[in-house]
Amino acid sequence: MSDHLIEDLVADSIRILDGHAEAGDPRVRDWYSALYRFQSGFDGSFTHFRVMDILLRRGYTYRFPVSLHPDYAERSAYFDALTEFTALRTFDEDAPDFDGHGSWLEDGYVEPPYLYCDAGTELWRRMAAAGELHGPDAAPPHRTRLIEVVREVAVTAEKKQDRELIGLWYGFGCETLLGGPAGCPFDVSELADMPAVQDLRTIVRRTDALPVAQGSPYAVPVEFADHHDLEAWWWEI
Repeated sequence: MSDHLIEDLVADSIRILDGHAEAGDPRVRDWYSALYRFQSGFDGSFTHFRVMDILLRRGYTYRFPVSLHPDYAERSAYFDALTEFTALRTFDEDAPDFDGHGSWLEDGYVEPPYLYCDAGTELWRRMAAAGELHGPDAAPPHRTRLIEVVREVAVTAEKKQDRELIGLWYGFGCETLLGGPAGCPFDVSELADMPAVQDLRTIVRRTDALPVAQGSPYAVPVEFADHHDLEAWWWEI
């Protein structure tokens, strides 16, 4: 699976979660934030516009006339001259504190004729301070663990008989779904007691999605796992 399929996985999950949750459910924005954090760990492309209608409706992304940008009065000529997609953050790659381009969305982006920002970013905070966002829209997303989001995806995917989506997510293993680059900070007994883990494993068993998970190039074979007992338990469904 190449990284463009990571993008597909996230986009498909965003769509399925949109159909899963009631209108106005504030958790959805948190789920989307977790999914895009996950996607940012891979060398992929900017894919918001695949699902922009959902992101706008669910309050993860916000759209404004470009003239509402807080710096528009001082830089109107710059903004008025934009004719294509433009990320507004600039970087000095020679600066001593330059640490990469990972924050490129923090200052928002323009797809003429609109200005966009994602919840929790620097431009989002500026728009909230300027009074352009109110109520729940002006509240930051709550940080949600990826395993909780994947459980919600799996619940709906089972209803839609989407065995592949369930299996692909399960294939990332406990290191990714519960830990990250530093590894999974739990032991087997702690994992086994987590409701989200229990629910996900039950769905994997019920849908026979384990072969899909095992076939994923992102699956971690037990013999190569950093925490052999955790990974071994993960694959014992």
